[in-house]
Amino acid sequence: MTSEEISTLSSGRRIISVNIEEEMKSSYLDYAMSVIIGRAIPDVRDGLKPVHRRTLFAMGEMGNTHDKPYKKSARIVGEVMGKYHPHGDASIYDTLVKMAQTFSYRCTLVEGQGNFGSIDGDSAAAMRYTEARLDPVSEAILEDIDKDTVNFIPNFDESLKEPVVLPSKIPNLLVNGSDGIAVGMATKMPPHNIGEVCRGVCEVIDNPEISVSEIMEHIPGPDFPTGGVILGRSGIVNAYATGRGRIKVRGVAEVEDMGKRSRIIITEIPYQVNKARLIEHIAELVKDKRIDGISDLRDESDKDGIRVVVELKSGIVPLVVLNQLFKHTPLESTFGVINLSIVDGKPRVLGIKELIGEFIKHRKEVVFRRTRFELKKAEDRLHILRGLLLALDNIDAVIAAIRASKDSEEAKAALVDNFGLDLIQADAILKMQLRRLAALEHQKILDERDGLLKEVERLNLIISDDEHILAKIREETVEMGEKFSDERRTKITHDVDDFDKEDLIENKPVLISLTGENYIKSMPLDTYKGQKRGGKGIIGMACKDEDAVKSVFVANSHDYLLCFTSAGRVYWLKVYDIPEASRQSRGKAIVNLLNLGDEKVSALIPVSEFKSDEFFLFSTKHGMVVKIPQDEFSRPRTTGMNAITLRDDDELVGVLKMGDDGELVLTSVQGQTLRMGADTIPLRHRNALGVKGMKLRFMDELKDISAVEMDHLLTVTEKGYGKRTDFGEFRGHGRATMGVRNIQTDVAGGVVASRAVSDDDEIILMSSSGIVIRTKVSEISIQKRGTRGVRVMKVDSDDSVVGFTVLGSDDDEESNGDSPDNSGNSLSSGEGSGNSEDKSDAPTGNNHKSGQSELF
Repeated sequence: MTSEEISTLSSGRRIISVNIEEEMKSSYLDYAMSVIIGRAIPDVRDGLKPVHRRTLFAMGEMGNTHDKPYKKSARIVGEVMGKYHPHGDASIYDTLVKMAQTFSYRCTLVEGQGNFGSIDGDSAAAMRYTEARLDPVSEAILEDIDKDTVNFIPNFDESLKEPVVLPSKIPNLLVNGSDGIAVGMATKMPPHNIGEVCRGVCEVIDNPEISVSEIMEHIPGPDFPTGGVILGRSGIVNAYATGRGRIKVRGVAEVEDMGKRSRIIITEIPYQVNKARLIEHIAELVKDKRIDGISDLRDESDKDGIRVVVELKSGIVPLVVLNQLFKHTPLESTFGVINLSIVDGKPRVLGIKELIGEFIKHRKEVVFRRTRFELKKAEDRLHILRGLLLALDNIDAVIAAIRASKDSEEAKAALVDNFGLDLIQADAILKMQLRRLAALEHQKILDERDGLLKEVERLNLIISDDEHILAKIREETVEMGEKFSDERRTKITHDVDDFDKEDLIENKPVLISLTGENYIKSMPLDTYKGQKRGGKGIIGMACKDEDAVKSVFVANSHDYLLCFTSAGRVYWLKVYDIPEASRQSRGKAIVNLLNLGDEKVSALIPVSEFKSDEFFLFSTKHGMVVKIPQDEFSRPRTTGMNAITLRDDDELVGVLKMGDDGELVLTSVQGQTLRMGADTIPLRHRNALGVKGMKLRFMDELKDISAVEMDHLLTVTEKGYGKRTDFGEFRGHGRATMGVRNIQTDVAGGVVASRAVSDDDEIILMSSSGIVIRTKVSEISIQKRGTRGVRVMKVDSDDSVVGFTVLGSDDDEESNGDSPDNSGNSLSSGEGSGNSEDKSDAPTGNNHKSGQSELF
C-alpha cells in the first residue's frame, strides 16, 4: 500500500488511507518541533522563549514602562493572553512572576509590587493583587523595536502583528540564562554578570579569533543571583568550550565562636535551591543521625538576606559538620550546563564564543536595519526642508500661485508645475504656518537642514561597511554594561575535591600498626592505657601463626603516609584511608590499599608537608645511606615510583626525616651505634645508589637510624630490654666506620629499635604475637653505653618485641591535631620525643601488678 490512497464512497465522501507508522512519525515530529521552537527553548538572539517575548512586548505596547505607574498583573496577563498568547493565564502569570524574582533572574526584567513569591518556594499572590511594570533592562531589550529592526508576523488570529524576536541591546541569554525541557532535549543555561558579559562581547568584536581562555579573562564564569561559590574552573571551561559542563556550586557559611559552643551561619545558598526544603533536609539528617553535633536549627532570614543558624553541640568541630552539610544536602549542588538554543530555526548547543557570535550577528542586523530606517526618515525630512526653503526663497510667487488656485489640489498642482516640487514637498508647503515666514523661523529651517545633512552623512558611514556597524555595536554594548553593571555575587575558587574528604575527618594523632605480612590498621591513641615498666601488657592484635607485628607508630589523620618497600620503591597513602580497627583485629591487607604487588613494606613515614630544605635519609641492611630532598616525593603516583637503587641482596630498612645541619646515629642488630653528621652524606636525587654509612661485622645488619635530638637515645631489644643513654656517650665517628658498643645483646637479644626520646614521652611497645604495652619513658633508667639495660616489657620465650613508637607530650586524645614528631620512622620503630632520668631497675619478670591497667 502506498503511503496515501484516496477512495470515494457512494455518498460522495472521500476516505484517505495513510500508513500509520509514517503518520505517527510525522505528527510526533511536528509536535516536537512545535514544543522546541514555540515553547521550551529560547532564541539565541534575545534569549527569550515566546511567552516571555510576548509578555514584554505587550507591556511595552501598553506603555507599562518603569517611569510610569504600576499596572495590575491581571490586566497585563489579559492583554498578553487576548492578543498574543492564547495558552491560559496561569502560564503567563508564572512567567511574569519569575521575571520579577531577584533570586531567579540575575537582571530582573519586570518590576513587581506585592507578593511575588520567595526563595522558600512560596507562590506569588493572585494576579488580581499584584502589580508590575517593565524594568529598565527590559526597555533596553525592547528599544528600537519601532524602527523596523526586526520582522513581525501575524498573531494567532491574524488580527495583530507580533515580533519574531526582540532587538535586545544586551546579550540576555547569557545574562539571565534559561532552562526548559522540550521533547527529547533540554536547555539549562546559567546566568552571568552583565558587566562581564558586555566586556566579553566587546573583546570578541575587537578580536574575532579570540580563544575561550581569553574570553574567560573577561567572563570568568556564571554569576548566580543567589551568590554562592563555584568550586573549580574545569566545569566552566567545558561549558564554555563545548556548550556542556558540570559546575559545582556551594553555599556560603561562616562559623561563629560562641565560647564553649560554635554555630554555623548560612548566608548564601546555591542557585535554584529551595531554602525551606534545604532546612527540612538538614533536620531530617539530624533526626536520622546521619549528621551528628547539631543541637538547634532555625531560619532567621529577612528582607535583608538569608540567615540560617545551625547551632552545634559543645566540643563539636564546626568544619566537620559544615562539610557534612556540603556532602549530604543541597548546600552543595551541581549545575549541569546545556547551552541549547534556537539558531536559525533549529536547536543547537553552542559554546560561549558561538553564543556571543550569534548575539553580535543579531545586533549587526538590528543596527543595520535601524540605521537604514533612521536614514530614510532623515532623508525624507531633508527632502521636505528643501521644499520649504525653496518656497521661502520664492515666497511671493508661491503665495500668488496659491491665491490663484480654486482649491488645495489645484494649488498643489500649481506648486509642482511652477517650482519643480513633488507632491510631498507641495503638501508640506501648503501646511506651512505663516509664522514660518519670520526670519528666525527661516533660520531654524536652515539649521535643521544642516543638522540633517550631517546626520545623513553619519548614518551612511555606519552602513557603509561592517567595521562601522561593529563599532556602533561596541559603543552601545559598553553603554549597557556601564548602565546596568553591578558587583559579582558568585565567587570562583579552586576545586576542593582533593580535600573535601579531609575536612570531614578530624586531624588527630592515631596509632598505626603493620605486620610482617603487610596487614595495616589504625587505632585511637587511648586504646592502650599506661603500665609500669616491666608490665606484661595486653593483647593488641590477634595474629596468625605465620604473621607477626613488625611496627607501630603515630601519625596524624591528614598526613601522607609514604610507604617505602624493601625494594627501594615508594607508594603514597593517606592516613585517614587506613581502616580503623579494634586492638585485637589484624587490620586490612595493605595490598588492598596500594598497588604493591609482591613487595614488602620496610618503612613508613608520615608527612604533612614536603619541604625542599629538608631531606629523607635512607638506610639499608648492608649499611648504605642515601640523602634525598623531600620535595622529590611530593607528587603521588598510584603505581608508585623508585626511591633509591639497591645492590643485590640489599634491602631498605629505615627512613629518617631531618635537616642538613643535624647529626644521626645508626644502630645495628648486634648493638653497635655510629654517630655521624648528616652533612657528611652527599645529597643525591631520587633513585640514587647512595654511599657507605656504617661498617658492619660479619652477620650483623643495620637495624635503625635516628636523629641526635631531644634528651637521650632509647634502645630496645627483642627480649624486652631497654635503656636510655646520653648522646654524649657516643662520640662522633666518620662515615663508613663501625661506631661503638651501645647495648649488650647476648642476653637481651638483638636490637629492634633505637630512637631519640625526651623526658615527658611515653612509648608503646608491641610484640610479634600482638601484645602491646604503653609506659612512660621516665620509668626506663639511664645507663652508660655497653650495658644490658632494664626489663621494659616481659615477653614469653616464644615471643619477642618488634618495635616501639614514641608518644610526645601532645599526642593524647585532647590533641589539637598538630603533627607529632615524625623525625624518623621505620618499621622497627616509631617517632617522637621524650625522656626523664630513672636510675631504678626492675627485676626480670616482675609484673608490677599495681601498675597494670585494663583498656579504658
